[in-house]
Parts: sequence; C-alpha cells; structure tokens
Amino acid sequence: MKRLNRTGSIALIISVMSVVFCALPAIAAQPQQKNIILATTTSTQDSGLLDVLLPIFEKTTGYFVKTIAVGSGQAMAMGQKGEADVLLVHSPEAERKFMAEGYGVNRRLVMHNDYIIAGPKTDPAGIKGSRSSIEAFRKIASANAVFMSRGDNSGTHSKEKAIWKAAGINPEGQKWYQQTGLGMGQTLSVAAEKKTYTLADRGTYLALKKNLGLDILAEGDAALLNIYHVIEVNPAKWPKVNSGGAKAFADFMVSRQTQDIIRKFGVEKYGSPLFFPDAGKKEEALGK
Repeated sequence: MKRLNRTGSIALIISVMSVVFCALPAIAAQPQQKNIILATTTSTQDSGLLDVLLPIFEKTTGYFVKTIAVGSGQAMAMGQKGEADVLLVHSPEAERKFMAEGYGVNRRLVMHNDYIIAGPKTDPAGIKGSRSSIEAFRKIASANAVFMSRGDNSGTHSKEKAIWKAAGINPEGQKWYQQTGLGMGQTLSVAAEKKTYTLADRGTYLALKKNLGLDILAEGDAALLNIYHVIEVNPAKWPKVNSGGAKAFADFMVSRQTQDIIRKFGVEKYGSPLFFPDAGKKEEALGK
C-alpha cells in the first residue's frame, strides 16, 4: 500500500475539512431538538388563534409544537417541574411569582383582550348596566343567581376570585356558586346549557357565541383587562428543556409579522379583533 506524500496528505485534509465546513450552515439551519412543548391557557386554543399561528411558526423554523392547553396556573406548574419549554399565559400576579422564584426567563408582553360577564338574556340578577364588575358580582350574589366558575386555578379563575374578594364576598360553599374544573370553552358551554352567569375572556366568547345563547351583560371595567405574556422556562433549573426552541417561539410571538396577524385575527369573522398586539409596550400603559 502506497503512502501519501506530505503534499498529498495536506491536500486531502483540506479537502475533507472543506466538505465539513460547507455542510455546517445546512446543519445549523435545522434545530437540533425539533419538538417544543408549549403550555398555554385554553383561551388561545379555544379562540382559534393558535390554529393560525402555529403552522406559520413550524413552517418557518422547522420546530414542531406540542400544545398543552390548560389553565395558566396548571401551565406554570408544568414550567415549575420542567415539563414544558415555553408558556403562553395570562395571570400576571402568578407570573411575577413564577419569575421571582427563578422558574422562568425573558417574560415578554404579547397581547391583551378583556374579560366579560356573560349570562342568559333574561338576566335574573339584573346586572346589565352595572357600573363595574364588582357591582355586577354583588348583584349576582344578592339574587342567589347561579354563577359558573372555572374553578381550575386558571388566569380567568384568578381574575374571578380577585373580583369576589374586592366585592367583599366569599362565594365558596354557596348553592348558587358552581365550579366546572374545565377550560374556558367548556365552561361557557356548561353556563349556556344551565343558563347561568360566568366570567369569560372576550376572544373565546366571540369565537363560540353563535352556539351559546349567552349575552354580554357587563363589560368595559378596567379591572377586566386580560394580559398575555410569553415566558421561557429557565434552562438553569431544567437543563433538558428545549431552550433554543422556547426562545424561537417567544421571538416569533413578539415579531412584527405575528403581531400583525394578532391585530387582524377575528376582524373578518366577528367585526373586531379578538386580541390586541402589545409587544414592546409597558404593561401599565394598557387599557388607558
């Protein structure tokens, strides 16, 4: 077997290395770990927003998203256990605690809509025209009118409990206060079937309105603002999370293209957007 001379050996090495380096951009272009677990509130799923956004994200990045739609509280619990890579949630107080405890990084404002109080057309508690959500809740309690709560530690449930507390009412254990333990869409369906009041995000309500038979009876209160953030799970706590995929998804959610889609989502079908894009804004400036 003939040995390669020194010149031939160097030429061979250069040739092989050239092939390797030429291949690197193609390798780098593909995400190393393609699957992302997104834990999100049910409203982003029930409203249909994720059905529009996720195919675009997957096509442009090469990632595949497994969506787990639960309440915001459950989504953050998944993040605390390292069972999700990225969160899309709407429970600001709980989110701040999540961040302070080091479970998340890069919490970024994405969008907002608002909550509404829906109920039967007959409005047995007479809440239509109430000056605030607190006044509406007091009327519901005073009339012993059935209120359907999600009861699932979601962002919506947290908002509802905050309103009851501000109203000076503890509804737990009352016959008129019922809990489904379900997501927003399913809770609206139960409220419609039983002709009760419920607190819902406007996006999910509008997406399901034609099949509900429930009216918006109270709205417009500043306390009903509903704010969504995207949070990457902290890889320092959970090294196995797909931090690259989480960042890619978070970047996508606050990108100009995605914010434009959010701005227009629902306009053609419902006459108004279901969410309002907020990337780059200050949370305290919303609703003013």
